[in-house]
Amino acid sequence: MGFVSALLGIIGFGVGIPFGLVLGYFIFIHNEPQDVTVPIIRPLHDLDSDSLLDLLDEMPLWVKTPDYDRADWLNKFIFDMWPYLDKAICGIIRSTTEPIFAEYIGKFQIKSIDFETLSLGTLSPIVHGIKAQETNEVNELILEPAIRWAGNPNIILVLKLLSLRITLQLTDLQISMVPRIVLKPLVPTLPCFASVVVSLMEKPHVDFGLKLLGGDIMAIPGLYQFIQKTIRRQVASLYLWPQTLEMPILDALVAPIKKPVGLLHVKVVRARKLLKMDILGASDPYVKLSLSGERLPAKKTSIKMKTLDPEWNEDFKLIVKDPKSQVLQLHVYDWEKVGMHDKLGMQVVPLRLLTPNMTKEFTLDLLKNTNPNDPHNKKYRGKIVVEMTFNPFKEDSERFSGLLNEHMRNDSGGERATEDVPSSGAGLLLVVIQGAEHVEGKHHNNPYAIILFKGERKNTKLIKKTRDPCWNEEFEFMLEEAPVKEKIHIEVMSKRKGFGFSFKESLGHVDIDLIDVVHNGHINKKYNLIRSKHGVIHVGLRWKVT
Repeated sequence: MGFVSALLGIIGFGVGIPFGLVLGYFIFIHNEPQDVTVPIIRPLHDLDSDSLLDLLDEMPLWVKTPDYDRADWLNKFIFDMWPYLDKAICGIIRSTTEPIFAEYIGKFQIKSIDFETLSLGTLSPIVHGIKAQETNEVNELILEPAIRWAGNPNIILVLKLLSLRITLQLTDLQISMVPRIVLKPLVPTLPCFASVVVSLMEKPHVDFGLKLLGGDIMAIPGLYQFIQKTIRRQVASLYLWPQTLEMPILDALVAPIKKPVGLLHVKVVRARKLLKMDILGASDPYVKLSLSGERLPAKKTSIKMKTLDPEWNEDFKLIVKDPKSQVLQLHVYDWEKVGMHDKLGMQVVPLRLLTPNMTKEFTLDLLKNTNPNDPHNKKYRGKIVVEMTFNPFKEDSERFSGLLNEHMRNDSGGERATEDVPSSGAGLLLVVIQGAEHVEGKHHNNPYAIILFKGERKNTKLIKKTRDPCWNEEFEFMLEEAPVKEKIHIEVMSKRKGFGFSFKESLGHVDIDLIDVVHNGHINKKYNLIRSKHGVIHVGLRWKVT
């Protein structure tokens, strides 16, 4: 019987496949294609009740409710400000999550947690209507906007667990909410209110996709509903009225965006009587140094093998943005060929202890951490000797040292002369990629810019589906001497991913001579892109010397 059933199955398969193909062919030939019908647009008063009910959810509130006003001007404002709001919000997200992620590093074999990419995308939220509420308080203003956001964020979180690299990506984010925004108290100082208090008047609608290692985990049965319900419950418990979120405004205005103001020269001289970490009674020490408030990778000294009294005498340069609040962080480690490197000790040096353009030597006792109440800091861990010099940039020297070069200004008649900018010596090259116009690819338009200079490569974020990207991203290059004979290469690329592969194409490039930047101090100009029909790129360059 088993043989007969197998034989019949083979015969049925052999007959069924040709019969199905022939039948499908004749149906395809004789079935004429239908023309696409153009939708009929009619006034609202011509629609029946069923059609109106279908459209009711999509209508903006200013149509359905007379209390709400149209906010076209506000949507235009948000659209134009969105590239800057994107960077500001992402910066807040990074600074908020950084200490949370730090608590888990070292636990459960987790080596690092960080955002690989963090961008809210190019699609800004839309205000479907806004209402000003009446209040009995004379020193506050209440607004209730109806906000909907169907965004295209690019948020990828990378978790390094042992030797595994786990990625979690957020996609297709949709949010609908009606927040209450209270501006209070009203004060006679711009912007005329001291804080913003936000609460939600109803539970928000939040929808999104999650990809774990490239796979859509929201497709798991029951998980989508569970996550949606959990998020709505958590958001409601935190911000649903009468719960509020208060954000101070006037205090934030006091702290402007930090710009580079000088260079910190650090010489790691030596260390003495370090802890013994190896089996043979020695250690393999090296030092990592960085400035607080910076996300740049820490600089490292060389590794001194099998010694407790290493001599380095190595020089480093760090970019200073706020000498009054920043501190130099020194961490001494014992190098290990396999596994985690043991921490021998650490110490910090506030930059406010330095006098501009004067070298100061510090002999520091190594500690386990900066907590003065930690009893582990009483244990002797050795000493480290460093020399530090803060050199303000020339245009910022007056702010920190109070010295003026009046004779140079008098000789130049109040204007900047070419001789005022030295052609040699260390400095900082700042490159601002503001945006591009009329860049067009043959296959796709997802532009991003690449900067190539002296072996370093830096990229802007990728903006999807646009010919006029706006980046406004700044990049820093620390140089030992002025780049009077150097060129910087900037290229606009487009990238598209599909089927696990990445397809790239060049949208144009430009090579910029830096000699004019060195002598003039700065350049802000639009450049025509080579190998592009009409493409231009807007670049700002600045050369800062100490």
